[in-house]
Amino acid sequence: QVHVVESGGGLVQAGGSLRLSCAASGRSFSLYAMGWFRQAPGKEREFVATATWRSSSTYYADSVKGRFTISRDDAKNTVYLEMNSLKPEDTAVYYCAAAPYYSASVIRPSTYDYWGQGSQVTVSS
Repeated sequence: QVHVVESGGGLVQAGGSLRLSCAASGRSFSLYAMGWFRQAPGKEREFVATATWRSSSTYYADSVKGRFTISRDDAKNTVYLEMNSLKPEDTAVYYCAAAPYYSASVIRPSTYDYWGQGSQVTVSS
Protein backbone atom coordinates (compact mmCIF):
# COMPACT_ATOMS: atom_id res chain seq x y z
CA GLN A 1 0.00 0.00 0.00
CA VAL A 2 1.24 3.46 -0.89
CA HIS A 3 0.38 6.46 1.22
CA VAL A 4 0.24 9.89 -0.37
CA VAL A 5 0.27 12.80 2.05
CA GLU A 6 -0.21 16.42 1.05
CA SER A 7 0.54 19.63 2.87
CA GLY A 8 0.17 23.30 2.11
CA GLY A 9 -2.75 25.14 0.59
CA GLY A 10 -4.88 27.79 2.23
CA LEU A 11 -6.35 31.19 1.48
CA VAL A 12 -4.54 33.81 -0.59
CA GLN A 13 -5.43 36.96 -2.47
CA ALA A 14 -5.38 37.07 -6.24
CA GLY A 15 -1.83 37.54 -7.49
CA GLY A 16 -0.38 35.77 -4.49
CA SER A 17 1.54 32.51 -4.16
CA LEU A 18 1.17 29.18 -2.40
CA ARG A 19 3.20 26.00 -2.26
CA LEU A 20 1.87 22.46 -2.04
CA SER A 21 3.95 19.46 -1.01
CA CYS A 22 3.25 15.78 -1.48
CA ALA A 23 5.15 12.76 -0.19
CA ALA A 24 4.60 9.14 -1.18
CA SER A 25 5.64 6.36 1.17
CA GLY A 26 4.94 2.74 1.97
CA ARG A 27 6.66 0.84 -0.82
CA SER A 28 10.24 0.78 -2.03
CA PHE A 29 9.63 1.01 -5.73
CA SER A 30 10.38 3.60 -8.33
CA LEU A 31 7.35 5.65 -9.18
CA TYR A 32 6.61 6.47 -12.80
CA ALA A 33 5.09 9.85 -12.04
CA MET A 34 3.63 12.05 -9.35
CA GLY A 35 1.33 14.90 -10.13
CA TRP A 36 -1.47 17.22 -9.16
CA PHE A 37 -5.12 17.41 -10.09
CA ARG A 38 -7.77 19.82 -8.88
CA GLN A 39 -11.53 19.84 -8.54
CA ALA A 40 -13.68 22.91 -8.17
CA PRO A 41 -17.27 22.74 -6.88
CA GLY A 42 -19.60 21.37 -9.53
CA LYS A 43 -16.75 20.55 -11.91
CA GLU A 44 -14.86 17.43 -12.87
CA ARG A 45 -11.40 16.70 -11.58
CA GLU A 46 -8.85 18.18 -13.95
CA PHE A 47 -5.15 17.70 -14.56
CA VAL A 48 -2.81 20.43 -13.31
CA ALA A 49 0.79 19.22 -13.56
CA THR A 50 2.90 16.11 -13.31
CA ALA A 51 6.54 15.07 -13.16
CA THR A 52 7.90 11.76 -14.40
CA TRP A 53 10.79 10.14 -12.66
CA ARG A 54 12.88 8.30 -15.26
CA SER A 55 12.58 10.78 -18.11
CA SER A 56 12.65 13.79 -15.80
CA SER A 57 9.82 15.34 -17.77
CA THR A 58 7.19 17.77 -16.59
CA TYR A 59 3.77 18.45 -18.03
CA TYR A 60 1.34 21.28 -17.32
CA ALA A 61 -2.24 22.14 -18.12
CA ASP A 62 -2.47 25.14 -20.42
CA SER A 63 -4.35 27.06 -17.74
CA VAL A 64 -1.37 27.01 -15.36
CA LYS A 65 1.62 27.16 -17.71
CA GLY A 66 3.97 29.95 -16.78
CA ARG A 67 2.41 30.35 -13.33
CA PHE A 68 2.80 26.93 -11.66
CA THR A 69 6.00 24.93 -11.32
CA ILE A 70 6.26 21.29 -10.33
CA SER A 71 9.50 19.99 -8.88
CA ARG A 72 10.55 16.79 -7.20
CA ASP A 73 12.89 15.27 -4.67
CA ASP A 74 13.72 11.80 -5.91
CA ALA A 75 15.22 10.54 -2.68
CA LYS A 76 12.12 11.49 -0.73
CA ASN A 77 9.51 10.51 -3.35
CA THR A 78 8.19 14.01 -2.92
CA VAL A 79 6.81 16.57 -5.34
CA TYR A 80 6.14 20.24 -4.85
CA LEU A 81 3.77 22.56 -6.66
CA GLU A 82 4.76 26.20 -6.56
CA MET A 83 1.75 28.31 -7.53
CA ASN A 84 2.33 31.95 -8.46
CA SER A 85 0.10 34.69 -9.85
CA LEU A 86 -2.91 32.87 -8.47
CA LYS A 87 -6.34 33.69 -9.85
CA PRO A 88 -9.80 33.20 -8.34
CA GLU A 89 -10.42 30.48 -10.94
CA ASP A 90 -7.58 28.47 -9.39
CA THR A 91 -9.80 27.93 -6.35
CA ALA A 92 -10.29 24.19 -5.90
CA VAL A 93 -9.38 21.16 -3.87
CA TYR A 94 -5.96 20.07 -5.05
CA TYR A 95 -5.15 16.37 -5.06
CA CYS A 96 -1.74 14.78 -5.25
CA ALA A 97 -1.51 11.47 -7.08
CA ALA A 98 1.15 8.82 -7.65
CA ALA A 99 1.48 6.51 -10.63
CA PRO A 100 3.63 3.41 -10.16
CA TYR A 101 3.52 2.27 -13.78
CA TYR A 102 4.14 3.75 -17.19
CA SER A 103 1.18 5.15 -19.10
CA ALA A 104 0.89 6.77 -22.50
CA SER A 105 -1.14 9.55 -20.92
CA VAL A 106 -0.05 11.32 -17.77
CA ILE A 107 -3.02 13.67 -17.75
CA ARG A 108 -5.68 11.05 -17.13
CA PRO A 109 -6.71 10.45 -13.52
CA SER A 110 -6.91 6.71 -14.26
CA THR A 111 -3.13 6.62 -14.70
CA TYR A 112 -2.68 7.29 -11.00
CA ASP A 113 -3.31 4.54 -8.47
CA TYR A 114 -2.73 6.43 -5.27
CA TRP A 115 -4.30 9.70 -4.17
CA GLY A 116 -3.93 12.14 -1.33
CA GLN A 117 -6.77 13.45 0.80
CA GLY A 118 -6.91 16.82 -0.96
CA SER A 119 -5.90 20.32 0.07
CA GLN A 120 -8.15 23.34 -0.27
CA VAL A 121 -6.76 26.30 -2.17
CA THR A 122 -8.91 29.43 -2.10
CA VAL A 123 -7.99 32.55 -4.07
CA SER A 124 -9.95 35.66 -3.20
CA SER A 125 -10.49 38.48 -5.69
